[in-house]
Amino acid sequence: MGVNVTAHALGIDLVHGGESALFKWLLASFLMGKRIRAQVAVQTWHVIVDKHGRDTPRKLAGCTHRELVRMLGEGGYARYDESTSTRLQTLASRLLAEYGGTVSGMREASTDRRDFEKRLQSFDGIGPKTAEIFMREAAQVLF
Repeated sequence: MGVNVTAHALGIDLVHGGESALFKWLLASFLMGKRIRAQVAVQTWHVIVDKHGRDTPRKLAGCTHRELVRMLGEGGYARYDESTSTRLQTLASRLLAEYGGTVSGMREASTDRRDFEKRLQSFDGIGPKTAEIFMREAAQVLF
């Protein structure tokens, strides 16, 4: 699992990268939060973000289910490809619909860190582990 992978190791600058960096780290955290080798999660993240340029909620939501399954498989994430594809599309679409497509929008709608984490975990596929991975580094920027 991706417990020791950092945003910095992925080339994500959370301090200066703004909304783009926050979403990329959320996507990475989502992939690493599953019971899968960190190397596979990181490789899959690179396939989705770097190779296919699906690095914003709008671009990710615009993928077809089949395209996402293919990208997940390309990264070696085959065991979870079907459910993960659906959850990623739902995550991106819901972020767009409810929070203006931004992690910052979710932060602005939250009363405090606890409320933010509750909202984060309300997304299908984001449980305590994924929230912990994300917050480990994003909290310093968001709060």
